[in-house]
Amino acid sequence: MGLAVIYTLSFLQIINRIFKTSFSVNKKLRIAGILAALAASAIILTSPSQSPPLPPPTPSQDQSIKTLATDLKKPWAMAFSGDRIFLTEKEGDIRVIQYDTLLSEPLASIRAAKIHGGGLLGITTHPDFENNHFLYIYYTYLENEQLWNKVLRITESDNKIKDATTIIDKIPGSQFYNGGVIKFGPDEKLYVATGLSEEFSHESQNPSSLEGKILRLNDDGTIPDDNPFANSPVLSFGHRDIQGMTWDQYGNMLVTELGPTKSDEINLIRPGHNYGWPEQECGGNEKFTDPIMCYDPSIEPGGIIFYNGDQLDYKNKLIMATLRGSNLYVMNFEETGIDSQKSILSGLGRIRDVMQGPDGYLYVITSNTDGKGFPAKSDDKLLRILK
Repeated sequence: MGLAVIYTLSFLQIINRIFKTSFSVNKKLRIAGILAALAASAIILTSPSQSPPLPPPTPSQDQSIKTLATDLKKPWAMAFSGDRIFLTEKEGDIRVIQYDTLLSEPLASIRAAKIHGGGLLGITTHPDFENNHFLYIYYTYLENEQLWNKVLRITESDNKIKDATTIIDKIPGSQFYNGGVIKFGPDEKLYVATGLSEEFSHESQNPSSLEGKILRLNDDGTIPDDNPFANSPVLSFGHRDIQGMTWDQYGNMLVTELGPTKSDEINLIRPGHNYGWPEQECGGNEKFTDPIMCYDPSIEPGGIIFYNGDQLDYKNKLIMATLRGSNLYVMNFEETGIDSQKSILSGLGRIRDVMQGPDGYLYVITSNTDGKGFPAKSDDKLLRILK
């Protein structure tokens, strides 16, 4: 695999993209930029005393976006089943949107740790959810002054919790780096992205540790026989803080990963491979697998999907939410890398997650109440992208 491509945004490009409020085709991002301007832009974009609030979408964009829920509290992830959307709020509530209406009562309230980088995070539905009603969640909790993460399987009935079973536990946690993405893959195995107990923890390099890994499990938490390491849930290692996970039409698995202050990555996942953290950022060491994309300065990538629907003109394209970048991007992916990227949505502030719904439309959740954004009165929101 070749070295990662490093994309950079100049100060004027970043400001333009943040304030842009309509769907448009951007020019391909230019490689390189003036380092001093990039440093200044990174400071301005993250300084509460200097960054202005974002303007609302224009009327033309309103016609392309339908708001399904408002006043969400630090939403993080969503999952679908028929006419329902299940959505996590970091402080512990699983919310339900049914027939485009946010139900007043949560499906469940989880005793999650109230910390900046953790809490109630990922959620996914079982491939046979219509019959077994299994929801899976990933959350951070405090036990004896120690932070841990676990995956819980919830049996749902009439939008209420009926039963709960622990799938995997004692995943090391921290105040900031908990991973938390969970998805079922095309093989109907459960994939779990874990974080770190400390930012520069070398346990991510230890295949026997659960830190900084992607785990692959059967739906009951047992270990598949064809995992790359015998009797181990570990699929890949050397990860830092994965925020998004998806598969393309050929079964290729990609994840988004946050860097420390820069060096955000998109990684193509191969079983048994080592992705380098904390010894490598953005490639260059033959001992490790390089990312297919590296971002400097940081855009804080969030959720990511391959679009395979028919409602929008993004067939087989990679679509990525960004937090600091404040855009929804569409990209052309080949196994050798990503050869184009353009913004298709901006003006909403921080975008935490993106999913394709059963109806073929895109759904996004904002993240302006997470302590890093500038929330409007109705933030945060769940939105359906219609065109």
